[in-house]
Amino acid sequence: MIERRRHYQQVAWLLATFPVVGILGARQIGKTTLARQLVARRKGPTWRFDLENPRDLDRLREPILALEGLRGLVVLDEIQRRPDLFPVLRVLADRPRTPARFLVLGSASPELLRQTSETLAGRIAFHELTGLGLEEVGTAAQDRLWLRGGFPRSFLARTSGESARWRQEFIRGFLERDVQQLGIRLPATLLRRFWTMIAHHHGQLWNAAEFARAFGVSDHTVRRYLDVLSATFMVRQLLPWHENIGKRQVKAPRVYVRDPGLLHSLLGLETQSDLEGHPKVGSSWEGFALEAVIRWLSARPEECFFWRTHTGAELDLLVIRGRKRFGFEFKRSDSPGMTPSMRFALEDLRLESIDVIHPGDKTYPVVPRIRAVALRRMQVDVKPLARV
Repeated sequence: MIERRRHYQQVAWLLATFPVVGILGARQIGKTTLARQLVARRKGPTWRFDLENPRDLDRLREPILALEGLRGLVVLDEIQRRPDLFPVLRVLADRPRTPARFLVLGSASPELLRQTSETLAGRIAFHELTGLGLEEVGTAAQDRLWLRGGFPRSFLARTSGESARWRQEFIRGFLERDVQQLGIRLPATLLRRFWTMIAHHHGQLWNAAEFARAFGVSDHTVRRYLDVLSATFMVRQLLPWHENIGKRQVKAPRVYVRDPGLLHSLLGLETQSDLEGHPKVGSSWEGFALEAVIRWLSARPEECFFWRTHTGAELDLLVIRGRKRFGFEFKRSDSPGMTPSMRFALEDLRLESIDVIHPGDKTYPVVPRIRAVALRRMQVDVKPLARV
């Protein structure tokens, strides 16, 4: 089992601060394992309800009666199966002296679990559990992590073939079972075609009209498909940043398959040589590095953007924290240098700095406020940004 120390520390701090804490993330990403680590190290009584277990569901037939007498830590796994529990948690969270803390685990975003914002405002904090990162598996495993992705069972599989087979079964189960359990009524074959098309557009601008023509539906319908995959942590929509700089700027989001292993499975790539010879190798590495930076900085979706003008100037990732702006570029080159786009972004967006993330071994300055940073050295050379 791989130790997920940063996630453990962040969730433990949240549990000491909020009566209800939600660990959200994709299916099979390790939420239950992290919850077990928290339970094992916590003093006092603990209780766990698996909402996919018929026995536990039966125990919660009258949820207020089942939960109000419990003390200590109460874990509710797969909370998206019972959103009706959120009003009950509000009542229990408002009791004097907070006799119990509630840890809820879910495979859907807060936007999909709308009742949380309506019933638990000010009482709940969310933590997203992402896939395995370089700080957890070690920089020597960088290529393996890129190929197989961050799902623990995929990364830890004995062979590339076993890893690829696990991911194919995961995709099938996600489309045929998990999406349906969220109350989303979309045919699995249709959603797989759409997801595969997203994989072929990985790192590109979202073009609703193009997708709508391909599926013979409206722009609104394909947008709904995209939102489903985003809300279940399968796809990232990186929003564009707009600045009043007198230049026409792109307003469509970029779309990425968040896990590189799933991206490669959707593209039919099983081995490193398959990946190296594929036309999407560059955009695959860009998405892998982008997720690594966002994960390392613990950047929230509302802090992350890209920037692009109609004249061609662009920035792959803009992270805004407080009044400070930080730029990141991703280049699959061992010795990236300065480009006109970087100069325009630095000046027009008033950036503190630009880090050009690359797969080489060295970090070095390019020009003032721009440096090349080796991805494998990011934990040393890129400081996590302070919250304001």
